[in-house]
Amino acid sequence: MDSSTIAYIVIVLLTSVYAYSKWAYTYWKRRGLEYLEPEFFYGNNRDLIQRKKGMGVHFTNIYNSLKSRGLKCGGLFMFFKPVFMPVDLDLLKTIMQRNFDHFRNHGMYVNEKVDPLTGNLFNLEDEKWRKLRSKLSPTFTSGKMKMMFHTMVACTPGLETILEQQSNIKDPIDIKDVVSRFTTDVIGSVAFGIDCNSLENPDSEFRQFGRRIFQTPLVRRIKDLLVMVIPHQLLIMVGYKHMSTDIEEFFIKMVKDTVKYRESNNIYRKDFMQLLLQLKNRGKLSEEEEASLLNVGEVDGQFMTVNEVAAQCFVFFAAGFETSATTMTFALLELALNQDIQDELRQEIAMVLEKHGGELTYDAIMQMSYLDKVVHETLRKHPPIPVMPRVCNTDFKIPGTEVVIEKGTTIQLPFRAIHMDPDYYPDPEKFDPERFNEENKAKRHPFAFLPFGEGPRICIGSRFGLLQTKVGLCAILRKFKVTLDEKTKTPIKYSAHPVSTVEGGVWIRVSQP
Repeated sequence: MDSSTIAYIVIVLLTSVYAYSKWAYTYWKRRGLEYLEPEFFYGNNRDLIQRKKGMGVHFTNIYNSLKSRGLKCGGLFMFFKPVFMPVDLDLLKTIMQRNFDHFRNHGMYVNEKVDPLTGNLFNLEDEKWRKLRSKLSPTFTSGKMKMMFHTMVACTPGLETILEQQSNIKDPIDIKDVVSRFTTDVIGSVAFGIDCNSLENPDSEFRQFGRRIFQTPLVRRIKDLLVMVIPHQLLIMVGYKHMSTDIEEFFIKMVKDTVKYRESNNIYRKDFMQLLLQLKNRGKLSEEEEASLLNVGEVDGQFMTVNEVAAQCFVFFAAGFETSATTMTFALLELALNQDIQDELRQEIAMVLEKHGGELTYDAIMQMSYLDKVVHETLRKHPPIPVMPRVCNTDFKIPGTEVVIEKGTTIQLPFRAIHMDPDYYPDPEKFDPERFNEENKAKRHPFAFLPFGEGPRICIGSRFGLLQTKVGLCAILRKFKVTLDEKTKTPIKYSAHPVSTVEGGVWIRVSQP
């Protein structure tokens, strides 16, 4: 093939792609929906794709552009793919709750055969999701949280020891690293019944793999891009594997070893793994305090496989340690910047603990109303997951319009943008826990606060995450004063990371209050 023929083929291909893009970018116009004008190839996501902005800031800008035009919703594009964004809170409620059956799924890649860890509750769809959700929901009740509480508290002495050492030598601390080690130890103990020792050993296996789950090297970004632009059914047909093999092997081996040891020795522990083992062997949770793992339940086809247990442990570990550590980090950042709020919170912690004999108990945590406000205000201003995808699974006509969202359309739910909307939160950059007193909460639309989502697909582990965060903050603030070190760049800038993260880190100093 000579050079002129190659040049001709290239020209034809480029012309075809350009012509296709011009047609693709009229999608929302053809649907009768107002939209943001896209640019060739990138659609409306150049800054996101080039990692110039984090997801939260990027989609907040899009939300503000749509709202400034007086729109209740609007269209945009990810490459050539149409994306729908609701702006009006009643429309969000329609999507997430009232008409949930039209928008059940997250649209994540699932291939349980070659990628077993993708078969977790967050990723699963339709009937598989519904059945697993119903089985797992009882594991996150208030009663089960009380059962796991002492395991959480058992990890606090290690956290206090590190901070005591740093207080003595007066060095700044990368607080995200320290609290991530704390939450890794909590999750490892509660999920696997294993002492991870991340606080003592920052290079423990669990900590290493925890870091790797959320790292985004070039290869990972390319793989994420493939999942975004190529139909999942095609990826499944060719046996595409998204999860890193070493991460998969580590978690499946860990679960298999734990399952074998507990079943062989009929070990009982008050943790998440114990509950999953009941589901594996009995098909349901037993109300008996120490139900034997060896006694199987009735055969009802609802038992979990070891790989399914591993997938749930994986997502519980990944989501549980990272989001709670993120929330603790931002809470400590805001408390360091607002010493009056920190002092008031420390006074509440001291007063409540005194009533409980100085012991950090479940009831004590539940009585700390100001701590609850501080954590909620942190989640408002810095939601760990700033935007959440959904997929329309059956055609849906937007109420009050003639616009139909077609089956297969991606929806982006802009959580952070709503949290930073001055119509709902005046002076949104200000950190003000009193936004979450009972009077102010009653005045707001119930869908103006969405750190865990809402509706049937609300985060199943929200109670656990809140409890873990509060335990960690209590352990720190009851003994230490937190101030910001000059290594922390302010005003902060979010990094290009799927979970809200501060570029350059949050560096603090701890001292005696």
